[in-house]
Amino acid sequence: MKTQQHGPMPLLLAEDDDDDYMLIQEALKGLLVANDVVRVTDGEQLLQYLRRTGEYTERAVSTNPAVILLDLNMPKMDGRTALREIKSDPALRHYPVIVLTTSKAEEDVFRSYQTGVNAFMQKRVPKWSGR
Repeated sequence: MKTQQHGPMPLLLAEDDDDDYMLIQEALKGLLVANDVVRVTDGEQLLQYLRRTGEYTERAVSTNPAVILLDLNMPKMDGRTALREIKSDPALRHYPVIVLTTSKAEEDVFRSYQTGVNAFMQKRVPKWSGR
């Protein structure tokens, strides 16, 4: 039996960089997005959140994400691997995934769409950045 969700579903942001996290938060506020943002910092945490395992065992159904915003370059398990896991799991594949990354590699774009991503967006990197 599925439990009904009330109110806006959160956005699940898989992002390890604190500066990028703050910029994304500000951009969403500027767009007047009312959804809360839940942050995980690597692919392992992302999958634990979605599967309600590890520290997320007691996570409420009402915190199922509306969308997953996924960075490709994260520690432990990168976003590419996490995306493959999500889209190959029948219980998770229905979640829309938007890749947000600094990667400009055409292969990342191609493979992301091939794996089932819903959108691919490149982050703007300031010229002064060390990336």
